[in-house]
Amino acid sequence: MGEGRLFVCGTPIGNLSDVTERLRQVLGGVDLVYAEDTRRAAKLLSRLGVEVPVRSLFTGNERGRTEELLDRLAEGLDVAYISDAGMPAISDPGAWLVRAARQAGRPVTVIPGPSAVTTALLASGFPSDRFVFEGFLPRKGRVRAERLRSVAADERPTVLFVSPHRFAQDVADLREVLGDDREVAVARELTKLHEEVWVGPISEAAGRFGEEVKGEVTIVVSGAPEGHAPDPADAVEEARRLVAGGMPASEAARRVAAERGVPRRFIYQSLIGQD
Repeated sequence: MGEGRLFVCGTPIGNLSDVTERLRQVLGGVDLVYAEDTRRAAKLLSRLGVEVPVRSLFTGNERGRTEELLDRLAEGLDVAYISDAGMPAISDPGAWLVRAARQAGRPVTVIPGPSAVTTALLASGFPSDRFVFEGFLPRKGRVRAERLRSVAADERPTVLFVSPHRFAQDVADLREVLGDDREVAVARELTKLHEEVWVGPISEAAGRFGEEVKGEVTIVVSGAPEGHAPDPADAVEEARRLVAGGMPASEAARRVAAERGVPRRFIYQSLIGQD
């Protein structure tokens, strides 16, 4: 019995014509495919003319199915894993699986493919020799506020994934920490028929797309000007010192915002515990 191999495969992010010849050969040659979404996998395999059994492996069952997949590898079967779209493990399942396979001594081969991260970054026109990928912003609480502050202060472009129904809230919160003038790129439906890439100041993004956009969205935030990036965390701490000295929170937020270039509303909401 030979040694089973795991192939972790990048798949098209929208346009099925982006399938590589290598991906076609790998999926046509494995014994079993595990997929984040079996329906999407079936559509892709049908397009390729490939008939192979498909099993689900998504965030909710990743650990249990990983053990099952490792058993298949131990039996000598070649197995492929694909996520919904793009590269597995990039804000998708897959990292746990790869780590477990390596720990079990099983060979792992990555089949590279399209990625919304690099596609949106290139389409933005922002400098791309260095950048940050943050995936989806945390939904709420202090961890969200801290992540937003980090994005605002970073001199490198930041790539974010955005759920369509959270687009308006994410843009509003980004505007609070970035100010009105920071440029962003909003990339919608990349590689698909209705692909759209808009670049402009964050203050105009919500009006351009409305409360809820249609389709998958990636936002690229341009980097803070080199050497001039305001530090939102330091601004909030300075305002807290003023409040501790007896200054009203609204006045402290106004004064520090004018001095530091950090949005007044963001500082005020942090002071009164809405972060």
